[in-house]
Amino acid sequence: MQVSQCLLAMLLLVPLGWAEDNGVSLAPSYSAASVVNAASNEWGALAPNTIATLYGSNLSWSTRSVTPEEIRNGRLPTVLAGTGVRIFLNNIPAHVYYVSPAQINFLVPNDLLPGPVGIRVVRDGLAGPEVNLRLREAAPALFLLAAGTAVMVRDDGTVASAASPAKPGGIVVLYATGLGATIPSFARGEVPRVAAEIRRRAEFQVLLDHAAVADADILYVGVAPGFAGLYQINLRLPDWVGSNPEVELLLGGEISPPGIRLPVD
Repeated sequence: MQVSQCLLAMLLLVPLGWAEDNGVSLAPSYSAASVVNAASNEWGALAPNTIATLYGSNLSWSTRSVTPEEIRNGRLPTVLAGTGVRIFLNNIPAHVYYVSPAQINFLVPNDLLPGPVGIRVVRDGLAGPEVNLRLREAAPALFLLAAGTAVMVRDDGTVASAASPAKPGGIVVLYATGLGATIPSFARGEVPRVAAEIRRRAEFQVLLDHAAVADADILYVGVAPGFAGLYQINLRLPDWVGSNPEVELLLGGEISPPGIRLPVD
């Protein structure tokens, strides 16, 4: 199923305004606490192949989103044309989606191993501080349609909402990041063109109001073809599900943030 336009818009958030620097060459400024999972906005909830956001100031002198022309040889760029901005994780250049003076959206390299990671932003050769985080093996998080409500798309391509909820028994697609390695694997920064299930599929569960959905009702968990770092969960809503259930993704010992609900009635 194609990624909905509303989801793509959420991934390329428009930042707040910023002040001119009056010609002073200021270094990028940020902290470890300002590096978050792009879906949950949770600090430090990062894993290999996770879409992440770094907030700060003086990150760039321009605002740019990746364009189709910049995806060359099937890979995202590591620098957007005209920005001079690069972000490094353990000295590996990360692939970027969006750059602005206050925000960078980037992809955690999928070949990094869980453990300590140093993150550094460089703008036109001027480096910000190296900040340190610990990558998790998985950091599941759902993308949101609105505060507290997950993006959920029916099998006919329509987006479920409070005004147009899904029904028990229906097939829906949820979108997430932070679900880790896949089979087959992909090159660093590669935009997947085919389906690939997560490697730890046997450890994956969907909880609705803290009750596990039967594995047979989880039809697919893997990459969303056409978008690096994005995963989709194809799910048959069980007949027993109640209205607006809380949804959590469980992968090994990691669970997505609580308080997120699905528009079901």
